[in-house]
Amino acid sequence: MNRRLMIIAALMIATAATAQRDDVVEQADGYVWPTDEAVLQKLRTWQDLKFGVLIHWGLYAQAGIVESWSIACENWIRRDTTQTYEQYKQWYWGLCDTFRPTRFDPSQWAEACRRAGMRYVLFTTKHHDGFCLWDSRETDFTIARHAFRDDARRDVARHVFTAFRDRGFMTGAYFSKPDWHSQLYWWDVYPNRGRNTTYDTRQYPWRWQQFTQFTHRQVRELMSGYGPLDILWLDGGWVYPENHQDIDMPGLARMARSLQPGLLIVDRTIRGPYENYQTPERTIPERQLTHPWESCIPLSDDWGYVARPRWKSAARVVGTLIEIVAKGGNMVLGVGPTPEGLLQPEVTARLDSIGQWLTANGRAIYQTRPTPHYQEGDIFFTRSADGHVVYALYRHTEGQPMPTSLTWTHNLPTRGVTLRLVSTGQRLKYHTDADGRLTVHLPKRLAPQSLAIEFKSEM
Repeated sequence: MNRRLMIIAALMIATAATAQRDDVVEQADGYVWPTDEAVLQKLRTWQDLKFGVLIHWGLYAQAGIVESWSIACENWIRRDTTQTYEQYKQWYWGLCDTFRPTRFDPSQWAEACRRAGMRYVLFTTKHHDGFCLWDSRETDFTIARHAFRDDARRDVARHVFTAFRDRGFMTGAYFSKPDWHSQLYWWDVYPNRGRNTTYDTRQYPWRWQQFTQFTHRQVRELMSGYGPLDILWLDGGWVYPENHQDIDMPGLARMARSLQPGLLIVDRTIRGPYENYQTPERTIPERQLTHPWESCIPLSDDWGYVARPRWKSAARVVGTLIEIVAKGGNMVLGVGPTPEGLLQPEVTARLDSIGQWLTANGRAIYQTRPTPHYQEGDIFFTRSADGHVVYALYRHTEGQPMPTSLTWTHNLPTRGVTLRLVSTGQRLKYHTDADGRLTVHLPKRLAPQSLAIEFKSEM
């Protein structure tokens, strides 16, 4: 990257951390349960997995900037003021001629995520900028037709899905409904109007119909040419009928499920039959939810690779996972490989630490169910699928000393049962006072950490 591009990237990184983000998504109300039994079965399987990874990777990694949002004209986005908007867009599109990830190693990604205890993957096949990470026949704007075209691994998505599938992951394709590179969406006859189409689809219905057909054909490519897929994760919640951008979701869903039976479809923020689970972004719902949902949390402040990230600690990620699972949800952790195609050492070290905790305590996380009384302060509760075992998960706050005991008033053990640390099986002493409050005594010299306790309960 030359000095000018480095300056641009630095400006983007600096403003990304301070600008108010309008791309943050909260969960929608009005969940509609699927009626297809194959979809319901896959949904139940997915809910038991609890922990997944969302991989953002594309042209924005080459520049080290925040996904592809910088090419949209919206007030929350700041850019280098020495360039016109058109100059900036041309620079961004031109990154396809330098994005050549010669160290691309999806096996490294998949193995690091497996060690972390993750059990499903969502891979960004196309972000809003329209740059495809698979060898699409519908456009030349793909990694397989530019700087990486002579590499045997140029059909990137195929290698990613295979690497994760070989390690037992449920696999999902992130796909952007809008496509800012397509003249069928951002038609340059009219100026850019932010994230939406540059033209009025009611005035040019034929053009919108062509874009709808283009979208369906690209989804068909992914659903028919890349092995078994479990999830189609559709981003771009402003593309929906009430916004005069109807891409015929019923037809798209029928086509996709005819090729991938039981496919989960996540039409983000669009309440109805094609949002099989909801996706609050960067947040955790305030209360326990009874329908399927997934909190999307990046490991750094950003979804993709940036040059100077601010990382979350492994302990913080574990604490977040505990709260999400107790509230009935799944967590997908966002990571972004480098422009060369590898996960950074800072990422793999954190994933290893998370995995060590889950190896010791995962029985209290995976395949569990929420309990009606799911939280008392820093203690969260889950239960086994059969309801016979309750898990009390203490979420430790970094920098604080480890308590000598834990106390709670609900989800009490059956009289005379044994309480044990899940990680070691060590038996714990406890007593119940006259008010029915349980106090559990923790082992001495226990390292500061989150932990899980298991016991039988009549619930």
